[in-house]
Amino acid sequence: MPERDAPRIRAAVGRRIAVLRHRGFRRLYIGQVTSLLGTWMSGVAVTFAVLGSGISADGLGVVMAAQILPQVMFVLGGGVLADRIGRRPVMLGADALCCAAQAALAVALLAGRPPIWLFAMLAALVGTGQALFTPALAGLMTEVAPRPELGDANALYGLAQSATRIIGPSLAGLVVALVGPAVVIALDAASYAVSVAALALLRPPEPAAPVPPALAPTATAPAPHRSLLREAGEGWTEFRSRTWLWVTTLQFALFNLITWGPYLLLGPVLARAYLGGAKAWGLVMAVGGAGAVLGGLSALGRRPRRPLVVATLATLGYPAPCLFLALHAAVGAVAVGAFAAGIASALFNTYWTTTLQQQVPAGRVSRASSFSTFGGFGVGMFGLVIAGPAAALAGPARVLGAGAAWAVLSSLVVLSLPCIRAITWSGDPAGSAERAPETVA
Repeated sequence: MPERDAPRIRAAVGRRIAVLRHRGFRRLYIGQVTSLLGTWMSGVAVTFAVLGSGISADGLGVVMAAQILPQVMFVLGGGVLADRIGRRPVMLGADALCCAAQAALAVALLAGRPPIWLFAMLAALVGTGQALFTPALAGLMTEVAPRPELGDANALYGLAQSATRIIGPSLAGLVVALVGPAVVIALDAASYAVSVAALALLRPPEPAAPVPPALAPTATAPAPHRSLLREAGEGWTEFRSRTWLWVTTLQFALFNLITWGPYLLLGPVLARAYLGGAKAWGLVMAVGGAGAVLGGLSALGRRPRRPLVVATLATLGYPAPCLFLALHAAVGAVAVGAFAAGIASALFNTYWTTTLQQQVPAGRVSRASSFSTFGGFGVGMFGLVIAGPAAALAGPARVLGAGAAWAVLSSLVVLSLPCIRAITWSGDPAGSAERAPETVA
């Protein structure tokens, strides 16, 4: 690189990560990077802890289900609570719950071999905390990141998810081998404590100008005396009244059911059958994470005029690993497919989340987000259930091939819809007042 180009490149990079100059977002981001790393580490550690306690593979499935079910059951309530009492208090409580549950599991493992009911109960508490946390985070981003930089804030968060997804399991494997899973789970508890501390240091931003009366019902927190059911109904109204929102939610509910769920279940089966086993599958997963990192980097600083068009075009990369597995391609080809899927994931999540924050009134973002999460995740989780029986009837390759074909067809259909093409990039979320973000270091 010529030396004269260095200042220009540094300036370009500085513009893309300028959102980190804002103290509120920086604190949130540090807490989230730490917490995400702990979460990805603990996933490996809990698996080995369950099996190391003499519990069968079926028992491990029970523990995994115990964490997933609360995420589906309570995510709608989490969105309502976040918009009702504030995003930061809900996130503080959620992370404190996860911290306590993981600390209790670490102590139980150090004391001996916990029974399966204890694993399941503590996993359910972690799942509940995650259900409360997720919709609140989407809303809090609009409070700590400046309006024009929401896209960069979401891209940086996606980068953190992708990078920790690669680093966390590898680091956990090393630590588990050296000192056992209890230490890794204790580190996860500590990472939640760091997130709690970061959230505790956040301060609500002060409005830069009086809120216009017409915007007051959606720009401020709902009145405490209103019923939770009514507030949930307002979130549902926001969700169903935006065609682009429920269409993309339906798209990904069916995508997770038909394409991604079978991929996650049958991918390791085919890897064991012909790719070379766990080592080959680990490579595929790592390359997918690297693709997500690249996708996140490419989204930084970019503000496409039609963000949902770009996001939907990106989803055409999602089914690539399914297709290559269906064709019994070599591990290198499957890894390339996973790389494309990783890029697709980062671009879609960044631009879709930013669109949600721009188009939905600030006081209802968490509720609208929770309905989308409930639809996509609640339906999609059944893909893990039906993939096995479907593969037994038709064969894994046909199931994955059908999933890949469906994903391409659904993306093309969604791309053709006027509601997707009509959404344009906005620097100011709907129904929200300008706020003065913290910029002091």
